Amino acid sequence: MSTPFVPFTSHVYSLPPAKLIAAPTSLQINRTEPSIAEVIAARAAEAPNAPAVVSNDEVLTYAELDQRANRVANQLVGLGVAAENIVAVCLDRSVESIISTLAIMKAGGAFLPLDPNHPIDRLRFMLDDAQPRVLITKGKLVAELDHPTREVIDISCEGLADFSAQAPIVETDPKQLAYVIYTSGSTGEPKGVEITHESLQNLISWHRNAFQVTSQDRASHLAGVGFDASVWEVWPYLTAGATLYLPDEETRLSPDSLRDWIVENKITISFLPTALAESLMILDWPAEAALRFLLTGADTLHRHPTNNLPFKVVNNYGPTECTVVATSGIVHSANVDDGLPTIGRAISNIDVHILDENLAPAADGEAGEIYIGGMGVARGYLNRPDLTAEKFIADPFSSKLNARLYRTGDLARRLPNGDIAYLSRVDDQIKICGYRIEPAEIEAAIDRHPAIASSVVTARGSNCSDKRLTAYVAMRNGTTPAATELRDSLRTSLPDYMLPSVFVKLQFLPLTANGKIDRAALPEPSSENTLRDDDFIAPRSPIENRLSEIVCTLLKLDRISVNDNFFLLGGHSLLGTQLIVKIRSAFGVDLALRTLFDASTIAELSNEIERLIVARIENMSEEEAEALLA
Repeated sequence: MSTPFVPFTSHVYSLPPAKLIAAPTSLQINRTEPSIAEVIAARAAEAPNAPAVVSNDEVLTYAELDQRANRVANQLVGLGVAAENIVAVCLDRSVESIISTLAIMKAGGAFLPLDPNHPIDRLRFMLDDAQPRVLITKGKLVAELDHPTREVIDISCEGLADFSAQAPIVETDPKQLAYVIYTSGSTGEPKGVEITHESLQNLISWHRNAFQVTSQDRASHLAGVGFDASVWEVWPYLTAGATLYLPDEETRLSPDSLRDWIVENKITISFLPTALAESLMILDWPAEAALRFLLTGADTLHRHPTNNLPFKVVNNYGPTECTVVATSGIVHSANVDDGLPTIGRAISNIDVHILDENLAPAADGEAGEIYIGGMGVARGYLNRPDLTAEKFIADPFSSKLNARLYRTGDLARRLPNGDIAYLSRVDDQIKICGYRIEPAEIEAAIDRHPAIASSVVTARGSNCSDKRLTAYVAMRNGTTPAATELRDSLRTSLPDYMLPSVFVKLQFLPLTANGKIDRAALPEPSSENTLRDDDFIAPRSPIENRLSEIVCTLLKLDRISVNDNFFLLGGHSLLGTQLIVKIRSAFGVDLALRTLFDASTIAELSNEIERLIVARIENMSEEEAEALLA
């Protein structure tokens, strides 16, 4: 039976006192509870052999985590890292990324997580903007991101063993910068959000109390390092002495494989982005599954759990500017509430106001904009005092000195029971696959292409599972580039999740009477107005011909070129799952959903299917092969 859910206590649940290890202790300034680094050091002293992180076959104990982080921390201190200094970490989700981030906190610095899969120009922009004192990375990025203004640590270098495994002496203050994380910018460039230790500690304390986290828990770590949910996935569990489990990429992206992995590893608490959580909620689960809570958030949740799920589903809401989570609540089965799931209520020490255009509280049931106050509110935007002043305003409802509210741009209404129902965005900001996207940033990149006169980007699709970015483009001088050419040009500055799936060619963008883009007048993508990747090429083999029939049926098309992209023709993850099932039935091979993202044309899928068939035959006995070919 799952434990009770109690997320709405009004007090601060303090972390347990840290027991001092043999290393020099941190100096205390202006605080009454131990730092995150101190609590984890205490866990290492209490249970040195307990598993902290499990990634495939690698198991990192708490003693190993603490000592390896201390070595990196001592090198950082030697390089001059101290309070308010930013240290960038450009590593995939891994044991190394967790060690590096803990080391930065032990050294007193603030961590800046960067996704190494992002375009190199985007990484360089964020590094140039944040000006970190040190960058921690590995592989080819050591050379590609090197710069005279910063030191670079290769985390895979054996030289780290030369540094002391004893914790350095540092000072930490609750108001001190804990991390900076970049989010899509409305000005056409990413912006860095500054979060303090006080805000991060509040998130950790609420989470551990709400979900009754203990050292016996096993939690998943699935979010990409550049997504603020990764902060939430890691530190509440390591401060509790629990174990973090990291699945591989193929497992992480396949609902069936992920469910099996959660069950096999006895995961008790897991966070999944909305689209993936919805996919897992409709699967069959064994009654003996250890999972207690399935947490979700980042997009509008459209599905209620069924009564037979052996765990509780919890919907969460919060902008990056308010330390990941601002509201949270259990999602009940559909027969309890036929509307969309709510986003719950404010978590501990967070104030959520729904205000009208005059900053007056909206009546219950009336729509208003969400403003968030309390301990989760960020300092502001790094190097952007103008934008900080615009989005972070004085809190007229608080008696605390210098209290502020963050203006989210989200519309909601408060229900009679106190829950908050999310409605929509005030502006045109988009959320897809857990990422918050400013269309202006994509439009600015598109407009840099010499063939484009102007563009506008929207999200098409009714829910998070089939929502896709659609770019409407007006051409310059009558030129018409292929969709592949436009997408390749965008890849130099935008990550994959910000690349439009469809480009719609227009003679000109429709305008309203006051000269603004008339988004309501933008047409639906069709075969006539959509830019294609290549000229039509008919199927050339029996496998391509059968695949073409399957895909045309799924997408309701008359024909498809072997080089047409499944997702650009209207495919999405749910249709992709159906395609995988039909391929298994037609060809007798199993493909992971991730394969469809990597090989999304008839030609590419045909090659992969042929490879799997050949491998299957090669592994058969002579009698089995003869029976198959008979």
